[in-house]
Amino acid sequence: MPSDKFSKIGFILSIVGAAIGLGNAWKFPYMVGSNGGSAFVLLYLVFAVVVGLSIFFAEMAMGKISNADPVNAFRILAPRHSNLWSFAGIMMITGVFVASFYTLIIGWVIKYAVASLGTLPVKISQSGENFNNFISTDILGQVIYFSIAFFAYFFILSRGVKRGIERINLWLLPMFSLLLVAMLVYSMQMKGFGEAVKFLLVFDFSKLTSEAVFMALGLAFFTMCVGIGAIITYSTSLDSKTNLFTSSLYVVILNIVFSIVIGLIVFTFVFEFGEKPSQGVGLAFISLPTLFAKLGAIGNLLSFAFFTALVFAGLTSAISMVEPLIFHIVKEYKISRFKAILIVGICVYVLGVLCALSNTNMFKESLMFFGKGFFDILDYISSNILLPLGGIVIAVFVGFFMKKEMLEELFLPYMGKIVFKIWYFLLRYVAPTCVVLVMIRQIVGQ
Repeated sequence: MPSDKFSKIGFILSIVGAAIGLGNAWKFPYMVGSNGGSAFVLLYLVFAVVVGLSIFFAEMAMGKISNADPVNAFRILAPRHSNLWSFAGIMMITGVFVASFYTLIIGWVIKYAVASLGTLPVKISQSGENFNNFISTDILGQVIYFSIAFFAYFFILSRGVKRGIERINLWLLPMFSLLLVAMLVYSMQMKGFGEAVKFLLVFDFSKLTSEAVFMALGLAFFTMCVGIGAIITYSTSLDSKTNLFTSSLYVVILNIVFSIVIGLIVFTFVFEFGEKPSQGVGLAFISLPTLFAKLGAIGNLLSFAFFTALVFAGLTSAISMVEPLIFHIVKEYKISRFKAILIVGICVYVLGVLCALSNTNMFKESLMFFGKGFFDILDYISSNILLPLGGIVIAVFVGFFMKKEMLEELFLPYMGKIVFKIWYFLLRYVAPTCVVLVMIRQIVGQ
């Protein structure tokens, strides 16, 4: 990675951009809707702080102290068996897997942003048919929209830290925020807004299930962008004057705020037109277009704004997924950043096209393995195995193997002794236990 450093605001916005993605903008609303609303949100908030923030600090410590990519961070910081620990850096591969199908979904979102300028479907059945036809028969369309998303964020990566990653987040996140604020203000004028506030923020534990507890924990873990080495990598380009503690808190707070705001917007439209919030994964691509259609011309504008905001959120996250491996290749093999991007980019593109083809009627059978399509296999391996493993390894390594004195020297000036002790306890015992439980639940539940 080039020697240029993140500014304080650039680091915060880049990490926020990494954390805030389709998980917040697409997955959060439908999971909240399917799990009773407010009580699920409260659990998500608690787990985001207890689990997500604990591992977030651990990754930041590894990157800041080692000033190295994930592989070499383990090697440098391990008190013994350093070469063995360096294999833990394999977590970077997870980012490539996730980026491949994630980019495909961004392509879907771009398609829906473009489609918002035309005639929106007025019936759920029509909307569902449109979506299913697109992913199952329109091979060329999927590849084109996937390619647009792919080339957009790989071009950003080619510009480096200061001119690429930081600059795009300095532009996209404020634009994303403005779009959301505009939609929130509009939503506040609708009758459904009051119901959305009650659904999200007035706690009702009667609707909470044991399954929802595990789902809230898993969502909090995955929306914090931990476990793939992105925070380790970004922290190496962090200016020495940055307050690590407050910067991390800003990231968590903004991550939560964005999720809640998006939830308020989505559920305002759901309640305004008498629909049920528990509509599952099709909420964004199937249900919302029909709700926007009921508003006439202003509905087209709102639909375009919503899906454009999702594109921005997706691009900033996709950047963070592949940057750790690019950083490692540049450092380890002493090649140019352009060549490293080319190597990683080819892998992401090939896997992404295979993901797209695995959803189509023409290639579905050919890309079926162990009863799952290629898209589903990559999603399953990444979400249920590799990401949780990455989080556990980081928590255990920093909590039990890194020298505590290093962590105290880094964090005590910002945290103080009491907060440090709380964080250290959560990192060693609570976070790994929670992640193991989620991992077991997800694997057994398949």
